[in-house]
Amino acid sequence: MRFAWSLAVLAAFAFPVYSQNDDSVVVNATRFPEDARRLPASTTVLTADDIKNSAARTLPELLQEQVGITMKDFYGNNGAVTSVDLRGFGVTGPQNTLILLDGRRITDIDLTSVQWSAIPLAGIERIEILRGTGAVLYGDGASTGVINIVSRSPLKEGPNLEAFGRAATFNTREGQLYGSYASGNLGINASTYGYASDGYRANNRNEQQNNTASVRWAIGDTTVDLRVGGDSQDLRLPGARRIQPSIGLNEYVADPRGAQTPLDYASRDGKRASLALGQRFGDAELNLGLDWRNKDQRSYFDQSGFPIYRADGLDVTSFTPRLRIPFATGEIRHRLTLGADLVAWRYDSRRSNLPENVNQPINRVRTSEDTQAFYFQDLLDLPHMTRMTLGWRAERVRYAASDTLDPTAPGALFATAAPAAAETQRQRAWEIGLRHALSPAWSLFGRAGRSFRFVNVDEIYENDAFFNAQFQILRPQHALTYEAGAEWRGARHSLRATVFNTEVRDEIHLDPFTTGVGNTNLPPSRRQGIELDGSWRATEQIRLTMGYAYTDAKFLEGVLAGSPFAIGTNLNVAGKHVPLVPQHKLNAGFLWDINGSTQLAGALASVSSQYMDNDEPNTLGVKIPRYSTLDMKLAHGFSWGRIALTANNLLGSHYYTYAVRSAFIADRYAVYPLPGRTVGLSAEFKM
Repeated sequence: MRFAWSLAVLAAFAFPVYSQNDDSVVVNATRFPEDARRLPASTTVLTADDIKNSAARTLPELLQEQVGITMKDFYGNNGAVTSVDLRGFGVTGPQNTLILLDGRRITDIDLTSVQWSAIPLAGIERIEILRGTGAVLYGDGASTGVINIVSRSPLKEGPNLEAFGRAATFNTREGQLYGSYASGNLGINASTYGYASDGYRANNRNEQQNNTASVRWAIGDTTVDLRVGGDSQDLRLPGARRIQPSIGLNEYVADPRGAQTPLDYASRDGKRASLALGQRFGDAELNLGLDWRNKDQRSYFDQSGFPIYRADGLDVTSFTPRLRIPFATGEIRHRLTLGADLVAWRYDSRRSNLPENVNQPINRVRTSEDTQAFYFQDLLDLPHMTRMTLGWRAERVRYAASDTLDPTAPGALFATAAPAAAETQRQRAWEIGLRHALSPAWSLFGRAGRSFRFVNVDEIYENDAFFNAQFQILRPQHALTYEAGAEWRGARHSLRATVFNTEVRDEIHLDPFTTGVGNTNLPPSRRQGIELDGSWRATEQIRLTMGYAYTDAKFLEGVLAGSPFAIGTNLNVAGKHVPLVPQHKLNAGFLWDINGSTQLAGALASVSSQYMDNDEPNTLGVKIPRYSTLDMKLAHGFSWGRIALTANNLLGSHYYTYAVRSAFIADRYAVYPLPGRTVGLSAEFKM
């Protein structure tokens, strides 16, 4: 698809309409509150009511209902080992879509997924999705945009106590208790959450516990926010279902719920604390943020009697001061944001063969990553209903990595240690955007920007061609994105069309075929596409939504060297599709307010076929099949709360969203089956 053709399609939507909606929608992902409907970007805000009415059980399921976002779910068990991808980066989508919680980064510098289950839906006030923008304000990893999850505010006046419980298929039990109290300028809230499920697959038991508390104090022009939280997860790992037609192997058909790895498991314990001070000086605003997070992750992989046990610790401390200064130059009003991000990551990985030997690990890998960034962004209100954004960011990261080998440790035979490594890298981001209101209902927007991504700690520790451990600090990835859109908002309806084009250089990715390379900088690639979304209030009781995304993700040139031990050598990827990126995705939803107390909601997601992970040459001959899911939720409210019946995958589709090709056997691949129809009953009590 040609980008110019996309622009023509966009222009076809530019017919005049005459109704309007003046309600503003405030987002905080812009570092300071802004009206989302005036930003030169494609933005979506999901409110607490949107979340409550949805049949989604987890954050990734909720996000997949939105245009341009796909989900890769391994097990279908409370969002464990699940990632989201915005605008077609495939398996590296989690490293290119930045996830924030209350404006703080929760995307880590390793390859583990965001701990979605540590953020239950019942504790969320709203979700802000900013497509294509965010690299200036947040830097590393915001290649395709930013998703900001905003937790519930403690400043709801008076006492409030809520209880939530759910029972569902696969012996699933879920519950949350939430309480808050606010009086005058002081508010406090706290919550506790628990989840347990056997899961769809054998050896997939999942147990989760979360606790949070926050205090907000506001007096005069000063606000102070203190937030703390902790989460704990124990998860069994069933592995994949293997398929190899040449020998008649098909575990997916024979036993889709079986476990390839009945002894594997993982645990994850997290803690976090944040303190923010806000101060107004006339029209200017100052915000000082201090944040700390810790993650202790353990995992055991039996590997058919050649076990690996890892105990990985990750600490991050950040200081994020920023200042907003409004001023005017003639008829132009400015809101200038100046800020800095100072972040220190510390990674400590102990690697052994068995849990009882972890205090004498074979290898102990330590990595530090220190980031200093400075940025500015100016929002200019120009004459004639036009707004412009201009921004720049400079970021520097310093790596220092060491690997200590204990040759006397149990299981250390043939183990090696990587020589120490250190490096400093620098990158920059910029953005220019424009939004113009043609009328109270119609507006056009466009933007261009540069984004980047640095290599993370799991991507720098590899083996060479002789299986010796080594650190390889790859070149930073960078991308240029151009997009344009048109938006119409009426009193009861809305419609938006966006086209985008992203050219990526030095993309950081696994090369599964070339011995001794591991993660590498891939040849140039391009993502381009169209996003259409809209809503229609058909009657006072019925609201309809729809979204469609076309995404074309291809390598522009290049050859992967391969090796005699893999499926081939000199593997040409020029013009090939990027794996794990469906070209077409359709979303449709409805909400029917039957009688004021009873609501029926439904969501349909239809996703086209896609190439499997590791199939960069597009030569396997088998794709992840297209699939469709339908989720429904019937809820009835009472004076004391609400009861809801939910059916997910109502049509019982047999499907999977992730599959990986073998690098060594030409026709072998592995799939991760997801549950069929599931049913859940939930109750909410408010006191």
